[in-house]
Amino acid sequence: MFKLLKQDIEVVFDQDPAARTYMEVCLTYSGLHAIWSHRIAHGLYRKKFFFIARVISQISRFFTGGVEIHPGGAKIGKRFFIDHGMGVVIGETCEIGDNVTIYQGVTLGGTGKEKGKRHPTIKDNALIATGAKVLGSITIGENSKIGAGSVVLKDVPDHSTVVGIPGRVVVQNGEKLRKDLDHHKLPDPISEVLKEMREEISALRTELEMIKGAKRDDD
Repeated sequence: MFKLLKQDIEVVFDQDPAARTYMEVCLTYSGLHAIWSHRIAHGLYRKKFFFIARVISQISRFFTGGVEIHPGGAKIGKRFFIDHGMGVVIGETCEIGDNVTIYQGVTLGGTGKEKGKRHPTIKDNALIATGAKVLGSITIGENSKIGAGSVVLKDVPDHSTVVGIPGRVVVQNGEKLRKDLDHHKLPDPISEVLKEMREEISALRTELEMIKGAKRDDD
């Protein structure tokens, strides 16, 4: 247990250059507090102290700025880091590997009222950026990155970068898959639909002018 707690602290120093002392990290990092509270709540939940586990989870949510980790089945590996913990939701059947980093506003949630495994599996060394939503019983591969604000609904292969709504793989194994999409230029589906409509209207106008011209020639 003490070895695990030490790893939780050490990963803060590895990931956050603003961390200075052990006391500062232990007393002021809400993400760390949320992880420690979850480890206690999860242990109680496994011993069938469901109500107490849930109470600890909700108290932790209040004091950590809305970091909610379900005490039930959520499994968290070693060296898990929640940076700027606020508004983070981790569902009941989530499985999180080792050396995973997530930022504020991330949701690892379900897509409905289905039973069984309904939340994501995040493999080792993954990074999920600010405000990303990973939904459903899907898998985020090892060493993969989810861009800020993305909504991911499908499996992500290992060594991939995903951005956009819905999330699309734009880099895999170090190679760009889409030349027209940069990390800071997220796709806008409404704009794409409007562009297609403008092109179709332009084509219809051209066709209509040709028909009118042919009709004048006949007259």
